[in-house]
Amino acid sequence: MDILENYSLKELNSFSISANSRYFVVLDKVEEIQEFLEMDQYRGLSRLVLGGGSNILLSGNFDGITVKVDVTGKELLQEDDNYFYVKAGAGESWHQFVLYCIENGYSGIENLSLIPGNLGAAPMQNIGAYGVELKDVFHELQAVRIDNGECLTFSNSDCKFGYRNSIFKGEAKDQFIITSVTLRFAKQPVFNTSYGNLMQELEAMNAGPLSSKVISDAVCNIRNRKLPNPVEIHNAGSFFKNPIISNELFEQLKEQYPDIVSFVNSETEVKLAAAWLIDSCGWKGKREGDAGVHEHHALVLVNYGNSSGSAILNLSLEIAESVKSKFGIELEREVNLVE
Repeated sequence: MDILENYSLKELNSFSISANSRYFVVLDKVEEIQEFLEMDQYRGLSRLVLGGGSNILLSGNFDGITVKVDVTGKELLQEDDNYFYVKAGAGESWHQFVLYCIENGYSGIENLSLIPGNLGAAPMQNIGAYGVELKDVFHELQAVRIDNGECLTFSNSDCKFGYRNSIFKGEAKDQFIITSVTLRFAKQPVFNTSYGNLMQELEAMNAGPLSSKVISDAVCNIRNRKLPNPVEIHNAGSFFKNPIISNELFEQLKEQYPDIVSFVNSETEVKLAAAWLIDSCGWKGKREGDAGVHEHHALVLVNYGNSSGSAILNLSLEIAESVKSKFGIELEREVNLVE
């Protein structure tokens, strides 16, 4: 393996932040990961495990070693009367994996089309969109423990999935390198088209009977209209989570703000649209140097050219403070900050 020094991460993060890593290595096999973890000279360093770089904000140079995980491969691991079990390497592109599943008749993640990043990050974030979350189809994952190189398997319950959350962002943060993920797809799929404006898009498409491909196309249409392409305008997608509040607090807010956008989260909770909160504070389209809020989607912070990570971070803190001041709601970052 080649371990490089003072390596630029600009092309490896979707914000396109100019930042260097003290050391950098690409690992594409589980055995290579284990071999690397046994190297004493790098044990005391901070580690950044990097996949597609689509959900991170680099606040500056990284004084540690960046590990780019490129374990690839896809296979139908097994099937039974009710399910297909499909395994893929953590380095696989998430969207390309969605397309692979659609082509092979595995339904269940079509609503998650066009989400950027690699497969290894999907369970860390419990990615979700249009009424579907990864946990709905997740079976298990394999990961290497950083402190001793041991290979472990995590079941659905082991991962402690929550809203854009998992054990890997909590008590097991920075303790494992995910190497592969296995998803479970029902042979009799139930399509989810009730969330947001997905049904309206399907009706406008007039595409005929529902299928994974039709739903995927509709999701891609919506995302392409609403969200900037990171290749053209550098961003990390939704910067903040949609806040979840009690029904009682929601009713109080609704009295004052009748147009507030919300979704039912449970019998006792409501999920608010963070984009509406931010837009209501006047942030949509605002720009501070090359750091800004996208003109069409207030939840997306962007780097218009040469913004630093700290400038985007400061902008996000200003936005969060204004939302808290106006609505009494605290926004939580969905993007992972690397310091």
